[in-house]
Amino acid sequence: MPEHLILHKRKQRGIRRVPEVHFVLGIKLFGYKYEDLKGVTMQETMRETIQMTQFKINQEWIEDEYYKKWTNWKWQIKNTIRKPETVERILGITFSDEKRKEIMKTIQKFPLAVTPYYLSLVNKDDYENDAIFKQCFPDVQELIVTDCDMEDPLHEDKDSPVPGLTHRYPDRVLLHVSNVCAMYCRHCTRKRKVGDIDSIPSKEHIMKGIEYIKNTPAIRDVLISGGDPFLLSNEYIDWILNEVSKIPHVEVIRIGTRAPVVLPYRINDGLIEVLKKYDNIWINTHFNHPREITSASKQALKRLSMAGIPLGNQSVLLNGVNDCTRIMKRLVHKLVANRVRPYYLYQCDLSEGLEHFRTNIGKGIEIMESLRGHTSGFAVPTYVIDAPGGGGKIPIMPNYLISWSTNKVILRNYEGVITTYTMPKKYEEQFCNRECDKCDLQLVLESDETESAMIGISKLICDHENDITITPNNLDRDYRNQGELIDNE
Repeated sequence: MPEHLILHKRKQRGIRRVPEVHFVLGIKLFGYKYEDLKGVTMQETMRETIQMTQFKINQEWIEDEYYKKWTNWKWQIKNTIRKPETVERILGITFSDEKRKEIMKTIQKFPLAVTPYYLSLVNKDDYENDAIFKQCFPDVQELIVTDCDMEDPLHEDKDSPVPGLTHRYPDRVLLHVSNVCAMYCRHCTRKRKVGDIDSIPSKEHIMKGIEYIKNTPAIRDVLISGGDPFLLSNEYIDWILNEVSKIPHVEVIRIGTRAPVVLPYRINDGLIEVLKKYDNIWINTHFNHPREITSASKQALKRLSMAGIPLGNQSVLLNGVNDCTRIMKRLVHKLVANRVRPYYLYQCDLSEGLEHFRTNIGKGIEIMESLRGHTSGFAVPTYVIDAPGGGGKIPIMPNYLISWSTNKVILRNYEGVITTYTMPKKYEEQFCNRECDKCDLQLVLESDETESAMIGISKLICDHENDITITPNNLDRDYRNQGELIDNE
């Protein structure tokens, strides 16, 4: 509550002036209404934001009228924290002059933006080592660009046949619908897009991507991403989903969002009513640490799951945040307890400014060793490297196949037990030449079902293709042979 309103009420009731820290007392005693805030200044609004966030950090009670504000996602966005000094006041800390210079230098390139809700999860007594703080507060190490860092390591822009759409895999595409996020995650792989310039593409812009999908029958899976699609209005989300779902060959619509993590109050009744209209939606969210799964985020996840929407989670392995076997096991357990299936554990990408977040691959292997066999199989994510240069996701895992011969394979389990599996003696392999009408297998394809052409390793393996090698471009021998051809001419 703005101080001048507290004083006004106190004067009416004959109450003496008390320190500003008793803001919560004024809320509890006097039960202010929203009308009390009409005409307040920006400074007063920020003071309210700071004090409410402090109360949440300290787990202090907030009167119902103000709790309604706190749980209003638009209030959270309107009061996004963008200045280091605001963070200092909320956490009760003071940065040194040198530290403040480093912070300001960093946010000139990579802005600060964090919801009051997410900042309220920080452990103020050990904020420098806090996993929440590291994900939301700028670090001067973000300005370090190594030789291997890239602006667009996944080639999302290069693999873009039309603006706002990435088509890398044969049967699925990524549709960018927003550059706006609830929070500027410090480990964001799309630093080149998100946070620097907040923008929402027009319907005309998005329709270019949708028209491409319509004209490409091989596409059966559309991933709607950004930014964060859930930062759009319900009406805009409904329009996008309606346009995509009308395309006959689109079987699955996926939405990537971090709203349940950093802005759980966005998952409200209005949004759920929009999502429930579509029966082919899947949602992947992005929890990185078990402390992010709070009562508010649990409620958001429950609303989505009760609406019949399958939920998955994509975590990023981050140095100093979750590169710990015990932390990751606790995270996946809390996810499945809330009906969220761990989907991917990403190795941190080679985007500019993420060097300090990256771990060795060995750490990821160690984490996978601690999960496979030690907990439920559906709680184990797939550890992947999203290959630089647009190579796509490559799964990485411990070696369980030790050796093999003509009739046996040698395997080991999670305990280190070594065992054998004997091949069948009379297995008759199915030779596939794609003459499906003569095949004994009970495969009945629908008349309108299309298949993508074989590519990569699968093309070398299948029997009906004649390719025997995959040869990289620009081999030295190619240049030598070209020279010989020129000489012979």
